Amino acid sequence: MNKEKIYLFDTTLRDGAQTQGVDFSIEDKYKIAKALSKLGIDYIEGGWPGANPLDTTFFSAQPDLTSSVLVAFGMTKKYGRSADNDPGLSAILNSNTKSVCIVGKTWDYHVDVALQISNQQNLENITETTKHFVKNKKEFMFDAEHFFDGYKHNKEYAISCIKAAYDNGARWVVLCDTNGGTLPHEVSDIVSDIVKIIPGTNIGIHAHNDTENAVANSLAAVVAGARHIQGTLNGLGERCGNANLVSIIPTLLLKEYFNSRYEISVNNKQISHLTDCSRLLDEILNRKSNKRAAYVGSSAFAHKGGLHVSAVQKDPRTYEHINPELVGNTRSIVISDQSGRANIISRLEKLNITIDAKDPKIQKLLDEVKDREFAGYSYDGADASFELLTRRLLGEVPNYIQIKNYEVRVIKDDKVSDNINSVAKVTLIVDGTEHVCEGQGNGPVNALDQAIRSNLANIGKYSEYLGDLRLIDYKVRILNTGTNAVTRVSIESTDQNKNSWFTIGVSPNIIEASFKALIDSIDYKLYKAKAPANSQ
Repeated sequence: MNKEKIYLFDTTLRDGAQTQGVDFSIEDKYKIAKALSKLGIDYIEGGWPGANPLDTTFFSAQPDLTSSVLVAFGMTKKYGRSADNDPGLSAILNSNTKSVCIVGKTWDYHVDVALQISNQQNLENITETTKHFVKNKKEFMFDAEHFFDGYKHNKEYAISCIKAAYDNGARWVVLCDTNGGTLPHEVSDIVSDIVKIIPGTNIGIHAHNDTENAVANSLAAVVAGARHIQGTLNGLGERCGNANLVSIIPTLLLKEYFNSRYEISVNNKQISHLTDCSRLLDEILNRKSNKRAAYVGSSAFAHKGGLHVSAVQKDPRTYEHINPELVGNTRSIVISDQSGRANIISRLEKLNITIDAKDPKIQKLLDEVKDREFAGYSYDGADASFELLTRRLLGEVPNYIQIKNYEVRVIKDDKVSDNINSVAKVTLIVDGTEHVCEGQGNGPVNALDQAIRSNLANIGKYSEYLGDLRLIDYKVRILNTGTNAVTRVSIESTDQNKNSWFTIGVSPNIIEASFKALIDSIDYKLYKAKAPANSQ
């Protein structure tokens, strides 16, 4: 059976940039565009030339996109001037791109309220804009804004708008669910109707995620006949976001229903970069990746229950719908109070620890984990603390530093209302020598970190190992309430090689819980760096 081509259109650099709190630099846009091209995306919408200096600069010095077509975005001409004399269209035409994507109104309500022109005048805008770019040999795409709402309100007029673009040479007519309120069954019915009028090979879908149905709507449109999908990396976009291409791409390529009927430009080798591409965007935005993101999340292939792990070890297909390596992700075996021996053995294998499955130490470790979890520990997301627990039990982790005592004080200056200073004093013993270390910070934990880690980095024996250690995240959870509340602290650390790890500490005292997590972080760094042991 001949497969039909589905074209992928990414609008992260334009629609994604409309997300609250997102502000791409020119270097960010170059990085994202190159990553998308490496992934194999057909079209990359670079922005709106002429609308702002950043986008204009981007198009004036375009990135080298080996396997993708760069697209300039804009809107239809204004009524009352010709297409040739419209400054907005001129900026798009001069952007030196092969393809352009122009948005126009297709809901008569918006024509009346937003544009304040007649329905016929809007049709003329669409017609003349399309002719203008086709005449100038640009591949023309028409984004039919609010098409689904327009179709429901005035079907004949909405169709006349997209016909005006298609009949005058538009390569793609993209049906936009601009407010994200349309449901999959509605998308299916409406697209099925439209492809009877305009060939599906010229129809696209642009879905927003306001009902959490953008991916479902995009796939429903494909089944109904559309052959072009617009979306963004990680579903980035204003309000609730756009259709998430990171979910759509592997579904099209790896799921039998779709891959037996359709083909996309992304191949099996390129899709192995999907997880990296997704996380690159999060890194650029300086935000934590969604652990539960489909396909690429760190928890997407995480297994916690002992029975589940046993089944996965025998046949991963039992609880995994695809091989995680296909999309560049990895399987994770979670250690918890629900764990069985299979979890422990699998995690030990991941840590490259060879041990006989019948070794009593496995049961001892399992019992220790369950006891600790009962006390408040959770090793779900604290791989470093679990590895240290395991290797200490096996006698593989040396004693690096000894803490004789520590003191933390919080000092409030009554003369300055917002001046609160924290001071920590710690006595460390390294190679039999006591070192009294002090540190100040904007909070007790920060002061403790400064006293221990910063001073250790200056002690000759460990200076070369700890100089690049940084704490990048700190979380506190109160496990129960009342005067006997137990606190669990989680710390994320990193180094100059961008390795990151999580450690935890539990105590009724938040300072002590933080201290335990901090010491685990330091010990883990020293162990991985093969630092020398502390001589007693």
